[in-house]
Amino acid sequence: MDTRSTKGLPAVRSAPSSSGFPFTAVVGMEDLQLALILAAISPAIGGVLIRGEKGTAKSTAVRALTEILPPVDVVPGCRFSCDPEHPDSTCPDGPHGAGAQTRSARLVELPVGATEDRVLGSLHLEKALAEGVTAYEPGLLAAAHRGLLYVDEVNLLHDHLVDVLLDAAAMGRATVERDGVSVTHPAQFVLVGTMNPEEGELRPQLLDRFGLTVDVVASRDPAVRVEVMRARLAYEADPVGFVARYDGPQRELAERIVKARDLLTEVILTDAALRQIAEICASFDVDGMRADLVTARTAVAHAAWSGRTVVEVDDVRAAAKLALPHRRRRNPFDAPGLDEEQLEEAINNSTPPEPDDDPDGGPDGPGGGSPNPAEPGDGASDPAADGGDEPDGRVDARPEDSERSKEGEAAGRSGPAAVGEVVGSSEPYKARLLSVRGAGVGVAGRRSRALTEVGRVVGDRARVGREAGRPHLLATIRAAAPHQHLRGRTGPGLAVRAADVRLAVREGREGNLVLFCVDASGSMGTKKRMGEVKTAIVSLLLDAYQRRDTVGLVTFAGAASTVALPPTGSVETAVRRLESLPTGGRTPLAEGLLQAAEVLRIAAIRDPRRRPLLVLVTDGRATHGDHAFARARQAAGWLAQHGIATVVVDCEPRRGVRLGLAGELAADLGAEYLDLGEVAAGNLIRTVTDRRAA
Repeated sequence: MDTRSTKGLPAVRSAPSSSGFPFTAVVGMEDLQLALILAAISPAIGGVLIRGEKGTAKSTAVRALTEILPPVDVVPGCRFSCDPEHPDSTCPDGPHGAGAQTRSARLVELPVGATEDRVLGSLHLEKALAEGVTAYEPGLLAAAHRGLLYVDEVNLLHDHLVDVLLDAAAMGRATVERDGVSVTHPAQFVLVGTMNPEEGELRPQLLDRFGLTVDVVASRDPAVRVEVMRARLAYEADPVGFVARYDGPQRELAERIVKARDLLTEVILTDAALRQIAEICASFDVDGMRADLVTARTAVAHAAWSGRTVVEVDDVRAAAKLALPHRRRRNPFDAPGLDEEQLEEAINNSTPPEPDDDPDGGPDGPGGGSPNPAEPGDGASDPAADGGDEPDGRVDARPEDSERSKEGEAAGRSGPAAVGEVVGSSEPYKARLLSVRGAGVGVAGRRSRALTEVGRVVGDRARVGREAGRPHLLATIRAAAPHQHLRGRTGPGLAVRAADVRLAVREGREGNLVLFCVDASGSMGTKKRMGEVKTAIVSLLLDAYQRRDTVGLVTFAGAASTVALPPTGSVETAVRRLESLPTGGRTPLAEGLLQAAEVLRIAAIRDPRRRPLLVLVTDGRATHGDHAFARARQAAGWLAQHGIATVVVDCEPRRGVRLGLAGELAADLGAEYLDLGEVAAGNLIRTVTDRRAA
């Protein structure tokens, strides 16, 4: 149940609910349950990230975890949950006296829309204004100390809150330096996050802070789905009775977690196990050493969970499957997961071979087997018989065959793309920053300059009517100071009139809607050119991912345009749609621009605070319908009149006769013009002119 401390702590889930869905009743989520249990046994693992589609019991499992966690001993009256046996000497509520109080495990939920003051804590505004004293009001990190901090939809968390979590996770402490408050306190917690990848990915720095990750999908087995429905319907029909039926399994699980915690310090991590962990992490080419440490801690926790005092291969295997999937991704578009065959190969390579009973290798002398290594059956064979001279059995092609092969490959890369053919992209590169000029009032992100609800304070302004907003404390006090002699009473309090309240003006970066309008027609030229185009777009999509943008994809080819992807936060989905995009046919340029305008119109109704940025990728040719190019210029003029910030990426080949149609189109759009080769990042920041902001 949710409670609020009398000491001013935020609302938290601090006691088990008698009618919450039981952890042991969750069906078909064994990996998820194991990851949460291991993190509970050893908080040093660093928490759990749960990725999965909607409706897969992610939040249900996390909230049910508190029901089976061991209770926590705290110093009575301490708002920061200090350990009575090892109280923190710098605790703001210290020094602490003797005594201890036991309470249930605490789950603190951090909303994605929380303010930084809510998370870190801040000056107690009421006491400051009414009593004239400086008092610190703890935030969510203080409440989560020695407990669980749960962030639902963690991938939607604003960047400034991500920075706060990163600092706390790295230091194990929270520091507040603002509004006359200077406080530091311990903040060690198990971070648990859930997310739907379709709504966008997680920032790499925060992703790495999660010790374990689990990808959850709904079972496709009808029998399992029946069990899920049966359990949920039974719970909704009689919550109390349903919970009572699982009371025994819940208690057994809680007792097993306590025993595993007690056994944790006795588990031996052998040199052989360390070698296996190092081999596995090296084989998956993970960055840094955090993966090795997390895998080792997880293997120890798994051994304790299994009741063993020595880490075995099964423990290392289970740990690697949970600790490495999110660390092996070289870029945001790599598919999550771990290659089972590669994992087993790494384990086998690190396992010492079984000793031979006969040190001489048997009757045939050292090495055993047939005395003639060329004889059949001994693992070796005649290279000619196997078809090659190479040690691995591969055949070297004849020089003329090799040259013919190279010519064929070159022709394949540079030849014209057939209608409906899919051309892939190459390795993405760092793209140039494209942004919308002017300070918008948009959604927090990392692309364009904006006045946002979060960010650094750059000034203050008067409140309009009963307008809601975060007050600027010092500016409010300054506004109220001249008329304090009119109070009519004495004391430390401050008389504040409604007209004195000043609101903070904050400046940061906003995320934009980046809509790609891509020419997929045959006029785009060779397969090599289309591959370059897709690589440029993937690079821009990677940039959009890093800057927390919403993206969309409109394509045009043949006789019509298509909304390949409506605006979404999942850049990963956009890349998949782009990679499978066929090419060829005529060029309905006007239809593509009008389709893009319609997508932006609808998006503005749904999310008016997110400013659009249209990226038109084309060679400027229009070949479908009567007066094709004139109609395209007319559509471009309409977009310009409505102030749509646009950049045109010209895909016309650099060699040969250039028509310059994309440049004319950019002029009609009032757009920034880039050649395809200029998409790569340079030292300059290209700014797209926003006609309305100018």
